[in-house]
Amino acid sequence: MRAIGNFLWFILGGFFMGLAWWLAGLIAFCSIVGIPWGKACFVIGQFTFFPFGKQAISRRELHQQDDIGTGMLGLVGNLLWFVFAGIWLAIGHLASALACFVTIIGIPFGIQHLKLAVIALAPIGQTVVTNEVAEAARRN
Repeated sequence: MRAIGNFLWFILGGFFMGLAWWLAGLIAFCSIVGIPWGKACFVIGQFTFFPFGKQAISRRELHQQDDIGTGMLGLVGNLLWFVFAGIWLAIGHLASALACFVTIIGIPFGIQHLKLAVIALAPIGQTVVTNEVAEAARRN
C-alpha cells in the first residue's frame, strides 16, 4: 500500500514540492553558513518525494537526549529558517493541500501536505525515520 501511495503522491504533486525543497537546499548551499540547512533540505526533499511509510520526529525523542539541533541553537536556527525559507515552503505545502482537498481521493495527500507544512516551519532538530522506528522511539 505504501508503494502505491508513494507513486500516486509523486505523480500528483509530491515531485514539485520535493523540487522546491531541493531548490531551497541549493540556495542555502550558496553560503557557508547555510550548509547545514541545505543538507536538511535535501533530506526533507527526499522525504517529500516519498513520504508514506516515514515520519519526521524530534531527535530528542529518538535518542532520548539533547543535541545541538534540539537546544537553544536549534531554536535560533529554526527562527532563521522560518524567516528565509520555512514560510515559503509552508505556503507551497498549504496551497498543494488545498488543491488535494478538492477531491475525495486527494484528502490523504492533503493531510500529508499539512504535515510537511508543519515540518517546513521548523525542521531543525528533526529527523526522518520509518514509522516502525518512530513508534519504537515513542514507546521508550
